[in-house]
Amino acid sequence: MTRDRTGVVTLVGTPAARPPGEPQAARSALVLSGSIGKGHDSVAEACRVAFSDAEVPARVVDCMSMLGGAGSRAGSAVFRELLSVPAAYDALHFGHLRTGTWLASFLQSTATRQILPKVRAELESMRDAEGQPLVVSVFPTGVSSAAALKREVGSLTTVAICTDACAHRMWVADGTDLYLVCSPLAATTIQRYAPDSPVVVVPPPVKPAFYATPPQRIARDDFGVPEGATCVLLMAGGWGLAPLAETAEALAGAGYFVLAVAGMNTRLHARLQAVSQRCWRVVPFGMTRRVPELMAAADVVVTSSGQSCNEARVVGRSLVILDVVPGHGRENTLHELEQGAAIACSPDPESVASALRVILAEEHEHPPWPVRSTQEWQKHFFDALASVGFDARDRARREFAREAG
Repeated sequence: MTRDRTGVVTLVGTPAARPPGEPQAARSALVLSGSIGKGHDSVAEACRVAFSDAEVPARVVDCMSMLGGAGSRAGSAVFRELLSVPAAYDALHFGHLRTGTWLASFLQSTATRQILPKVRAELESMRDAEGQPLVVSVFPTGVSSAAALKREVGSLTTVAICTDACAHRMWVADGTDLYLVCSPLAATTIQRYAPDSPVVVVPPPVKPAFYATPPQRIARDDFGVPEGATCVLLMAGGWGLAPLAETAEALAGAGYFVLAVAGMNTRLHARLQAVSQRCWRVVPFGMTRRVPELMAAADVVVTSSGQSCNEARVVGRSLVILDVVPGHGRENTLHELEQGAAIACSPDPESVASALRVILAEEHEHPPWPVRSTQEWQKHFFDALASVGFDARDRARREFAREAG
């Protein structure tokens, strides 16, 4: 175990077996995401931007859409239904996904069989004379699909990126060349299932816009936040899982200025719009690309555990974490509390208001984010990928030589 100057810990296991001879550096990348919520897509986009900045052609595909319209809708519906019954989701996560029971294996193998032909076709369309694309999976079904393809094509290089605090069994598959995780805790959970696999800890992938937010004063002016007001950004993931309308109205009644994001939840957005008609201190948003500016305008971010916590920490905002996502969400919440500048609460107006009073009354020293820019994160990312033969800098040199020759 080593720790660099940024505090990022790197753990390296036994390198995956590779075919004899000099491995070919991939000239393109296929990123496998999964549109359950928006966290996986955000991670995939950060990776795509990194490849683009390195002039590496990259394509992001959605494993959920590869299940087909009916399959994707059914998978999302089942997942949402389970989230609405926390005990059921906890039973699935802790009793099956974490331990890797027959049910977990069945769910994974069924989804993998469904999408494998489509992932194979994507791979074929990107292959060129110089070799296979690098396959980067940020979604568990993508990990198993990439591993299955590697068994067919030995020269394929596969990388899994898990940003959860703990990896469950479906994140790990034989044939994965490298695992990238975001904490030493996550690294040890990968090694529970694959003790000899190479695991590298990198800073969490965050989209560049969060590193380039405007000053708070300018952001507040853009959203009509009154001078001197305490501004709260209220959100709960892409699905808007918490009773945000009731919470927004209660917080506005307590004197807070509330920027409330419903995400893809159109019913919630309509309720928030109705609240805003009664409470001028509530400004509603649906699915929006302006979350970086909204975080910049806010004094505190109230959100569910997940990728939005990483984004808020990049912007430098304290967190009130809604305990609304069971299973892996509970693990992520505990990890956020461990990092500091965060408090957890129940997803009801009174609990949120109490948590806000506490976190605003205390002086929180924000833990230093391990990187200061998206370019610095990309360096960690590409340094890790170099360990499996993907060297973006070497690719640039080869392209220059090709054009010059």
